[in-house]
Amino acid sequence: MRAPELRGDVWLNTGDHPLTLAGLRGRIVLLDFWTSGCINCHHVLDELRPLEAEFADVLVTIGVHSPKFLHEGERASIEAAVRRYDVHHPVVNDPKMELWSQYAVRAWPTLVVVDPEGYVVHVAAGEGHGEALRRVIADLVTKHEAKGTLRHGGSPYVPVEEQPGELRFPSKAVATAEGRVLVADTGHHAIVEFASDGETVIRRFGSGERGGQDGPFDIATFTEPSGIALLPYDIAERAGYHAVVADTAGHRLRGLDLITGEVTTVAGTGAQWRSGPDSGKGVEVDLTSPWDVAWWGPAGGIVVAMAGNHTLSVFDPVTGTIRRFAGTTVEGLRDGDVSEAFFAQTSGLAVDGDKLWLVDAETSALRWIEPDGETFTVHTAIGVDLFSFGHTDGPADKALLQHPLGLAVLPGDKIAIADTYNGAVRSFDVFTREVTTIATGLAEPQGLLLHEGDLLVVESAGNRIAALPTAEPTVVTGDAHAVRRPPTVLAPGEIDFSVVFTAPPGEKLDDRFGPSTRLEISASPPSLLLDGGGTGTDLSRKIRLAAGEGVLQVVAQAASCDDGAEHPVCRITRQDWGVPVRLENGGARELSLVMAGEPRTGE
Repeated sequence: MRAPELRGDVWLNTGDHPLTLAGLRGRIVLLDFWTSGCINCHHVLDELRPLEAEFADVLVTIGVHSPKFLHEGERASIEAAVRRYDVHHPVVNDPKMELWSQYAVRAWPTLVVVDPEGYVVHVAAGEGHGEALRRVIADLVTKHEAKGTLRHGGSPYVPVEEQPGELRFPSKAVATAEGRVLVADTGHHAIVEFASDGETVIRRFGSGERGGQDGPFDIATFTEPSGIALLPYDIAERAGYHAVVADTAGHRLRGLDLITGEVTTVAGTGAQWRSGPDSGKGVEVDLTSPWDVAWWGPAGGIVVAMAGNHTLSVFDPVTGTIRRFAGTTVEGLRDGDVSEAFFAQTSGLAVDGDKLWLVDAETSALRWIEPDGETFTVHTAIGVDLFSFGHTDGPADKALLQHPLGLAVLPGDKIAIADTYNGAVRSFDVFTREVTTIATGLAEPQGLLLHEGDLLVVESAGNRIAALPTAEPTVVTGDAHAVRRPPTVLAPGEIDFSVVFTAPPGEKLDDRFGPSTRLEISASPPSLLLDGGGTGTDLSRKIRLAAGEGVLQVVAQAASCDDGAEHPVCRITRQDWGVPVRLENGGARELSLVMAGEPRTGE
């Protein structure tokens, strides 16, 4: 199919000059449909970096920013995201999701390859497609070199000017027993230790380079660190370090010795988890974007918000082991036993006695976990689903947040919420269950810290940490919003459902040890899916849907290996979709999602 022309209201990293596919004819174009708050999109940015370097002479990557939340569609927000995540290719804003619809995209992230003659030749949803894309692009280079249709040289990328400062997109902060403040300086890949005034820098953990090197504080490296947790004194004595850092984009947990300044890796291999064991000896287990950490006694260790696969883990600093604690890897909002609950990019944790409070960014939800006999139970205080958000105070069951990322426990049984995309700090009263607004007009607050009587807020996009001025809480009655993603209209009753996966050039499905594919389907509300739910090994099945509307939650994965190699390299491709659907007479009786392969009519 001919690729639709590129149109958007804002172009970034091009010197404000719009690009067209017609003007890029002769180059291979890779479109990355993303949104700045999506953790899977962050993973893909890292996967694309080596491809952009290898094929710099013939490949043009263009980020198509199709925003999920209102805030993400604002120019200042996109500019901050492009700088925060070191995006070094052109980006076009698609605020009304018009390009999303024209390219029949159904999930963030989705990658589309356009050949030098302007035709869509490959589509891949989700992450883990780096090697497959390399082979697709290499094949296109060979083919179009032979045809004389490949054009070399020149890049439309124009870097933005960076403003120097002490902090660059900081995220979380904690206070030590001595009253010093540790701040995750995410954009500088470092942890900054401030004096008790929160302004005087004592030292930095991390050289400022992106990486995962252990060693002395001035030599060690981090990769976009976020959450920080202090260990109880007796645990620190036995573990040999005092604080644990969620080294988010490095997929590791790091230990900080606050006396010697030594940094060590205590969990994570540096490889991102995609499938397989997620429990065992910490340094031998793959992690996926640990975003926040907190010591919680009832769980017996450091709780880790594993944002990358919508789960929580527990790390034991004494034994050095880690285990899955909560969640199934399905993205959504479902309460109940921790082993069956759904989470959605948990990004902030706070402990209040036996309760662990958390915020799920993608469902704009405030939730808590507490012991329940021999197990733990998940509850929701604020939040509706994956697609509802806003800025509304009042009773908790009516209140709305927008992509919150941080928490703090306040005196008087109140929970402070860093309501990031509303630029606000909110308060939830545990007893009255009322929600109020403490402050507004903040630049993407991501972390909160109650320190010496002051509530400090980490303004990530403002590159600072500051005390909130004392003010009376207010009640905001804003509009409710829903993600502008268009629903798929299906007919009630039986539907032919399939996920398309084609192994990349030079690979074949890996069925040496059993079925190479896996498909899991559920729905919200559960009553939407009458039949055909659950887990199986085929990528196609018949499902039966009830009238109404909701979200189909789909998780698919496929294993593939090099074809014909003596020692083949094997890979797992995985994607989860939350597909909004509306059931009405005359709707389609077939639904097909593309995980990887050539586009087909109607997908």
